[in-house]
Amino acid sequence: MANQFSVKTMITGAQMLFVAFGALVLVPLLTGLNANVALFTAGAGTLIFHFITKNKVPVFLASSFAFIAPIIACKELYGVEATMGGLMCAGLSYVLLSALVKLKGVNILHQILPPVVVGPVIMVIGLALAPVAVNMALGKTGDGSAVLMAQSDAVLLSMGSLTVTLIVAIWARGLLRLLPILSGIVAGYLLALSFGLVDFSAVHSANVLAVPDFIVPEFKWQAILFMIPVAIAPAIEHIGDMMAISQVAGKDFLKKPGLHRTLLGDGIATSFASALGGPPNTTYSEVTGAVMLTRNFNPKIMVWAAIFAILLAFIAKMGALLQTIPTPVMGGIMTLLFGSIAVVGLNTLASAKIDLAAPRNLSIIGLILVFGIGGMQMGGSAFSLQGVSLCAIVGIILNWILPPAKAQ
Repeated sequence: MANQFSVKTMITGAQMLFVAFGALVLVPLLTGLNANVALFTAGAGTLIFHFITKNKVPVFLASSFAFIAPIIACKELYGVEATMGGLMCAGLSYVLLSALVKLKGVNILHQILPPVVVGPVIMVIGLALAPVAVNMALGKTGDGSAVLMAQSDAVLLSMGSLTVTLIVAIWARGLLRLLPILSGIVAGYLLALSFGLVDFSAVHSANVLAVPDFIVPEFKWQAILFMIPVAIAPAIEHIGDMMAISQVAGKDFLKKPGLHRTLLGDGIATSFASALGGPPNTTYSEVTGAVMLTRNFNPKIMVWAAIFAILLAFIAKMGALLQTIPTPVMGGIMTLLFGSIAVVGLNTLASAKIDLAAPRNLSIIGLILVFGIGGMQMGGSAFSLQGVSLCAIVGIILNWILPPAKAQ
């Protein structure tokens, strides 16, 4: 008990939040959600996860990158309240996966969602809204309909942010190497300040302390069907994260507390976050890296990180300050981020040694990519499937009905 409330444990927890902070607030900033709400739901979601997993796994949960593009698209189609309702149901799909893993074991997920389906779906998540990143990097709104800044200034900011992010990711050492996104944002922000391109009016008018602007979700089955298939990618990512932290800590968390418990914790945390207007939660690889670097495997550290996140959520001026980050700075980060997500999907195929020339695999992967990136839609005005939801369903069906590839 003394160790739980020690000053060292609290300070280390604050450090873990610092490691996660850049990525945590990046998702709401890119998707137009409230950063203070995201801080609150990340902290509360982490506490929920640790309660369900009996405080055994040293992980921190926060904003999931896999949902960035789908949130942007779903907001445009159905509105933010319906998007939150869809995300709540996506979180509950983790609960079903948790029950499935409990009954059938981990391998059942790989049977339903093999790499030949998961890989290209992840690629679609990264590439479908690549034009949004480019538009923002050029100083426009995400859809390109309005100019927010002169292109020459925008390119300077976006490429400056991107350059620093790359330098830190590749050449930095120690704790700094875990903060490439935060470093890029800070560099771009300082550059914008030096050119007088930052507007502080919102910060001046904001209160010092305030309750975050929570959102009440709305349930539209179109948005629900749009979002549920998106959970495929983070569910698979969750298994990889649990394997990674198990290896780092020298314990098999897939057995104790069990993958079914960690999936359940992640899912309930995501549904809770969406119920308040926050982005979906996922286990953070950045924090796993920090755990490996510090060699501190005490899960109570993450509890303190969660508490600090909740406290920061009530500082309204901080949220207003985050909103002053110029759009091109975020656009520069997004160009790398969306591309990186696509590479994760490509690596999924490479790691599984998928034969891309086999007609079966070629058909599944090709149709997923074209349907997802090309904007294929099926259905009418009342019911329509498109984007990640459509290509994921198409991939699962094709994998089910097409005969297995013949052995060479």
